[in-house]
Parts: sequence; C-alpha cells; structure tokens
Amino acid sequence: MYRRSAAAAVLLAAALTLTACGSGGDKAEPAAAAKPKPPAASSVPDPADSPAASAPAAAEAKPTGPVLPDAKLTPKTGTFKPNEKQYLSGRVPEKMDPAAVLQNGQESCQRVERTAKRDKDAATGSVIAGEIPAAKDAITILCPEQKPILDAAAKGFPDGTRKSPAAGSYRALTQSTTCTWESRSKDGSVLSAGPEAPLKAGDKIVATIPAGTAEFTSTGCYAWVPA
Repeated sequence: MYRRSAAAAVLLAAALTLTACGSGGDKAEPAAAAKPKPPAASSVPDPADSPAASAPAAAEAKPTGPVLPDAKLTPKTGTFKPNEKQYLSGRVPEKMDPAAVLQNGQESCQRVERTAKRDKDAATGSVIAGEIPAAKDAITILCPEQKPILDAAAKGFPDGTRKSPAAGSYRALTQSTTCTWESRSKDGSVLSAGPEAPLKAGDKIVATIPAGTAEFTSTGCYAWVPA
C-alpha cells in the first residue's frame, strides 16, 4: 500500500512539472519574438530587457498626490546637492524617502551613460521609446553631460503611428528584419511603403516620408531619427 501511494505521488509531481513547463514556454515566446530591438551593434544589455521598474521609478510624470515640501527634502544622513534638490522638488510623495526617488533618477542617468558608451543609437532609441524612466528630467538636471543623447532623441519618434510627420528621410534605430512602414495621405491613399526588398540582418533601415503625409505607421522598427 505504501509503495503504491509513493509511486502515485511521484507521478503526480512529474505531471504538474510538465504542465507548468509547457504552459510557461507557450506564453512567453510570442511576446519576446514580437518585441523590436535596438541596433544589433549594441553590446550592452538592451534597456527593453531590463527588469520592470517599481511604480515610483517607472512614473515619468511627477506624483499627483501630496508631495514633500522642498524644506523637508533632506536625506537621513548628509545633504543633497543643489541639482539633486532641484530634481526632487515636487517629485517625492509625502511618505516616501527622498533618497529613494533620487536613486531612481541616478539609475536612469547610469543606464543612459552605460548604453551611450557602447552604442549611442541604442541609448537614443531607449529614450525615444520611453524605456528609461524620467529620462528627460534625469538627464537635464542630474547628468547634463548626456544632453547630446536627449537632443538626438528629441528629433526622433517611437515605433507606431505618427500624425502629420515632417517630410524627409528617417533611420530606424534597429536592425530588425521585421521592420515595416507606410505613409498615407489625408484620404488614406498610400504614398510610400517599405522595405522595398526583404531586409537582411545588419541592414541600415531608412524610410522616406513624402510631403503631404498625414500619417506614418511603422511596426517592429523600435524608434526613428532623421537620417
């Protein structure tokens, strides 16, 4: 009787393990396959693959609830620098440690700096795509030496739909072979579309947006900057 019970328990455990493995794999792969990536030349971790930030870290906007007044923006030890106080002003929820909020901004700066050292396109794309929390304020106030990345990002736009884009040539900040795009006029007619030929790994991807484009739509292209 004991042997039969033990064998049944082993078989049940094995079945549960196989079920969990099968269901987990099936769900994860499509999402990963559909995700556009920064340029393949980047040898640093893709910001898109970083663990999700906590809620306060992920919020680009300042909190909408009560915040600590500037007079109470003091760390438990030491003092904040003037630029750190400027970054924290109006950004720290009432019951939160200001040092924790500052750390979020500093980590954003570190991510931009690490990525830019190896691949400026990847850094620019991650800012355009909104994958580095509070990048604009963090760079402007805490790490102004990274402002060239912010300036480059300001000229670009993310993958998806862009209304009334400026005419010109734009370069996709990815080397994904699944990047596609099209420009449409106000009446919905297609003015241009691409790529004209199948993309190969490592190809530079450039799209031309004609004058009169009312809507530019791209898929799998990550982010665009002027070519």
